Amino acid sequence: MPTFSAGKIARTSYRSLFISDLHLGARACRSGPILEFLRGVEAETIYLVGDIFDLWHGGRLHWAAAHDQIMAELRNRAKDGTRVVYLPGNHDAKMRAPGAAIEGWELREAVIHHGADGRRYLVLHGDQCDPRILRWHFMTRLGSRIDASLRQLDAYLRRRAGLTEWEQSFVDRVFAWANGMLAMGDGFERKLTRLAEAAGARGVICGHSHKPGVRLRSGITYANCGDWVDSLTALAEDFDGRLQLVSYERAPAAALPRPMPTRAAEATPEKGALAEGAM
Repeated sequence: MPTFSAGKIARTSYRSLFISDLHLGARACRSGPILEFLRGVEAETIYLVGDIFDLWHGGRLHWAAAHDQIMAELRNRAKDGTRVVYLPGNHDAKMRAPGAAIEGWELREAVIHHGADGRRYLVLHGDQCDPRILRWHFMTRLGSRIDASLRQLDAYLRRRAGLTEWEQSFVDRVFAWANGMLAMGDGFERKLTRLAEAAGARGVICGHSHKPGVRLRSGITYANCGDWVDSLTALAEDFDGRLQLVSYERAPAAALPRPMPTRAAEATPEKGALAEGAM
């Protein structure tokens, strides 16, 4: 995937930018890379694909000045004419409540994105396709507390071992294992692509699993923009409609190939309840 170079003067321009799982207010939030990345890119539309805030645990927010700077950067983009669409996830589900609003942002639970090449993509956080047990309130609170405790342990171990934020730790491996155990794999992707097909879309763009990727599943494009706790990636659409992952990393990496739809996907008519919310 293309690598974002820290310290750029000129901004990289995209037609659309999809970014998820910032977890502002969480101990694990990497506000420095987020802010630096946002200041190095521009887009006509920015989709905030859920878990932008970390509000579900009911505990103390770990909010810093850098988080305010991130919010100011996004608000200024909206004032300057960038369309900012916010699709809350499970960590910031409070923002799905009637009457919730952030000045200059469009709040939606799901939306249809029209690509530059005419393709339609269902955009949503992805927690809607979690196993039922993971959507129970008790389980979400428990999971959040465990996450916070492990992140605190990770910070301590990193200091002791002299690891930088770019080096993988034991706790990073624990989280990778846990995501696999919580069905954030083939079943998760299959449910989301079926949901996209039911909405008359030719692809789905999501976050939630902290596993970035772009691939075809039975003619439907599955695109996960990753996160800003573990992978530090976003999904970008260029002015020809090409989707690719962009990564805030030190090491260079190759661009992903453009996923091509099948004829069956091209002929899929608009249908389903979500298609009624097409933008």
